[in-house]
Amino acid sequence: MVFACDFKVIKLVHSNNIKNDGNSKNHNLQTYKYLKPHPLIRGISISKRLIDLGVLAVRQKNVRGTFKPHLAVKFRSTDGNPRVFSIDSTRVPKKYQQPDAYLITHAHSDHHGKSAMLSDRAVCSDKTALALRIRHDRKYIGSTVGVGANESIDINGVTVTTYSTGHTVGSTAFYWENEVGTRILVTGDVKDASQLPKCDVLITEANYGDHADSTCHFEDDITGFNNAIEMNGSVAFGAYAFGKAQRAVELIREFGYNGAIEMESKSLALTQNLLENCGELVGLGESGGEGMCIVPPWDLGKLPRDIAKYVLTGRDDYYYPAINISDHLDATGLVKMVEGIDPKVAIIYHPNGDRPAKFAQHLNSIGIESISIDNIKNVLSNEFI
Repeated sequence: MVFACDFKVIKLVHSNNIKNDGNSKNHNLQTYKYLKPHPLIRGISISKRLIDLGVLAVRQKNVRGTFKPHLAVKFRSTDGNPRVFSIDSTRVPKKYQQPDAYLITHAHSDHHGKSAMLSDRAVCSDKTALALRIRHDRKYIGSTVGVGANESIDINGVTVTTYSTGHTVGSTAFYWENEVGTRILVTGDVKDASQLPKCDVLITEANYGDHADSTCHFEDDITGFNNAIEMNGSVAFGAYAFGKAQRAVELIREFGYNGAIEMESKSLALTQNLLENCGELVGLGESGGEGMCIVPPWDLGKLPRDIAKYVLTGRDDYYYPAINISDHLDATGLVKMVEGIDPKVAIIYHPNGDRPAKFAQHLNSIGIESISIDNIKNVLSNEFI
């Protein structure tokens, strides 16, 4: 596959009819020396670099011939056995050979735990497994592990250590080493990178990775959130049931509010089961309609008119006023994270759209070798996993 790509690139480069003397046949290597590398050439160079590090990043196709979400990573364990870890991806049908693990970084739907949780090869934190069970009303049948530098799990002879990313309760980065000593780190989405270790191959996100987009640069408006609480007798916050709702409760308690917080049913179940010391949490209407309330953003309009309403979001397309509270690093934070982790190669695998490519392009421009998922050309069908 790689050699086929090499031939395509060579043909592409020579088909660029760049002239300095009117005769393209007279071009020598010095002519090409000053050309800006084509993205495909850079992708092949980085793929070669990954192979030298003992890592093959693979995109898989499903039975319909379209790409499965995210990546699988092929490598050899320290005892020399070939291993495959699928990252935040849906399950391979049972009739095909399975990966050694489905790594689930957290329980948000765009990381596909709803599918992977039904495999006995799923691996996630204990809190993520609990969140998946509550969110999807189905049994998690994989393995679980605690989160922290001293927490690890053996996956077919590979010792995988976990680190918190601060994105949601239970969100987990996975770290392991391969046969040649390459340190591999998969982060999923990140809010707090302070606990993440250095590595050689970083597989990470770019939710706010477009440095040219002003909306990708922000800071949490903690003061605005606190003011909304202090200035209103009754106040409701719109927050997604998993992730943002739990962070809102944590912040409200940090501000010193000790009263009951009303929550809609799914948010309530998740928060009561995932958070410790979360104080008194009750269902909607159970505290007499006074004080604090947290519901999904689309449910704010169902609440009484005399309640002050805000949405905890960085978006500006909601009817109610927004308070910028994010579960992600912004563009600057993402770069600082990568610089601190100091990888030899970064693979940007999430989310969908063009932000992985734009973040990889920015990292390359500042001297960090990076490749986005759309430029990974190693494609395997389920039959060849």
